[in-house]
Amino acid sequence: MPPETIRARLEAGRLHQLWAGVYAVGRPDVDRLGRLKAATLACGPDARLSHRSAAELWRIGREVRGAVDVSVPAGSRPRRPGIRLHRREEFGTTRTVKGIPVADPVSVLIDLAAELATEEVEDAVNEADRLDLIRTHRLRLALDRELSRPGVGQLKRILDAQTFSRAANALERRFLAIVRDAGIPAPETQRRLGRNRVDFFWPALGFVVETDSLRHHRTAAEQAVDLGRDQAHARAGLRSLRFTHSQVFNRSDHVREVLIDAFHHLHDRAR
Repeated sequence: MPPETIRARLEAGRLHQLWAGVYAVGRPDVDRLGRLKAATLACGPDARLSHRSAAELWRIGREVRGAVDVSVPAGSRPRRPGIRLHRREEFGTTRTVKGIPVADPVSVLIDLAAELATEEVEDAVNEADRLDLIRTHRLRLALDRELSRPGVGQLKRILDAQTFSRAANALERRFLAIVRDAGIPAPETQRRLGRNRVDFFWPALGFVVETDSLRHHRTAAEQAVDLGRDQAHARAGLRSLRFTHSQVFNRSDHVREVLIDAFHHLHDRAR
């Protein structure tokens, strides 16, 4: 489109500039996906989302307002206001999600490890596993094939740490810390039993524990699903316990005592 046509449409309110060369049609407001797409268009044909903006698009990280993270080949693009530009010597694989070019999940996790706190990176790894974007047990091997770049070493240390667990979120990691404090053997996590996936399972004792997050288990329908799961465990001869978010974070002593007592009873019954 020639410059004079663009100017005329800008003056008429038919185009609204987002970045140089990138315009919204009809109205200035675009949704979040539109802004992420526009940021990649503003940085050239090889640009892609990375870091926290890519984590948002993959749904393994929360939305972060402010500058959009975009990666481009080294030395290829000028800076744009409102875009945090990352120039890369080795660019790797670009994927497309909802029409937006984005770094692959492994690359995004490496970027996050270079910038975020350990717990936030663990959350992202576990969420990527839950969404079938990666497999946690294969991620460590994939990192060995990566060239040296910021974040690779930190992500390896997080995966290798004894405190890392394949738990879905911070709530489940906090529960596992209580299990360790209680001197109880570590459970299997995210184990599928029949049609249900349970948070924690001790197969030798037939013991299931579920932790109820603040995000889920709020409505009557969700509570009915939880009851149905508990009843299915009972029909299968399993003992199940359920702890709330508040109990795990605010009454950890109570949770620990309940676990210890339950283990003693189950061991006595197993003899």
